[in-house]
Amino acid sequence: MRFAAPTSGPRQRDTVKDLLQYILDGLSIGSVYALIALGIVVIYRGTSNINFAQGEMALFSTLIAWWLHDKGLPLLLAIAISAVLACLGGALVEVCLMRPAGKRSAFAAIVIAIGLFQALNSFSGLLFPKAGQGLPFPSLFPNKPDDFITIFGAAWRIERIGVFAVVLVITWLLFLLFQKTKVGLAMRTVADNPASAKLVGVPSNKVLMFSWALAASIGALGGALKAGIDTNVSIGSMFSVFLLSAAAATLGGLDSLGGAVIGGLSLGVIESLVGNYPENWPGSDWIGNETKTAVAFVIILVVLLVRPSGLFGSSRVERV
Repeated sequence: MRFAAPTSGPRQRDTVKDLLQYILDGLSIGSVYALIALGIVVIYRGTSNINFAQGEMALFSTLIAWWLHDKGLPLLLAIAISAVLACLGGALVEVCLMRPAGKRSAFAAIVIAIGLFQALNSFSGLLFPKAGQGLPFPSLFPNKPDDFITIFGAAWRIERIGVFAVVLVITWLLFLLFQKTKVGLAMRTVADNPASAKLVGVPSNKVLMFSWALAASIGALGGALKAGIDTNVSIGSMFSVFLLSAAAATLGGLDSLGGAVIGGLSLGVIESLVGNYPENWPGSDWIGNETKTAVAFVIILVVLLVRPSGLFGSSRVERV
């Protein structure tokens, strides 16, 4: 006996392909969130503070990379130089601003970080006035229209695969740093108990300086990758990225490298699905790009209500 194929088959196959396409697109932008979130986690693991200026530090480094490339340097070399400069700048920020503020109070360090965010944003606009309208920024990876691979009918661009691979490599290197080196052990010791770290001979000041330097260089790479995806860099391009990256780090756990990556990728996929996929649902026209960020934050809020330390964060237990 032969059965007629259901009339909804092609539409169903298209819907599945669309779903996979939105997931792949979400992984692409989520990779950028994950990379910036990694910088946030590195500073938190070294200092127990959140760097609210992480996004603007990445923006300033990306503008430096644009300027160097505009002067004739190859893009990869320009990004490498900007990352080195960001590393030095992060160290200077810790020594000149965060260290004196931290000696006063943790709240003072937070205020300094917020002030640094505003200062860097204004300084970027002053040095690069044309960045207000956006400056063209090329991609590190092939990004021609035919540079993609097909996965079950969905197209994943080579450029986005490259960004995803960079995040995985950076995560693996950071894991080795924290788990297999004395520097990583010192960073964890300083974050857990700064006073005890000094008593056992850990050079706390050098560890804190290294944490900021490392996070700044990671942010420089993340900003350049984000600008490459957008094909431009502008003054406001990193603000929303930082907010979502901070949310991703909080979702995964502020002391978890893997949590930052999973949180960033998950947030990117949620954004993509909420912003695009409901167009195929009857009666779902009310939700879209305007509400995708809000929906993502609501999901994070629900998760944190159940597990305040994040999905993969470690709960701190204090002995009374």
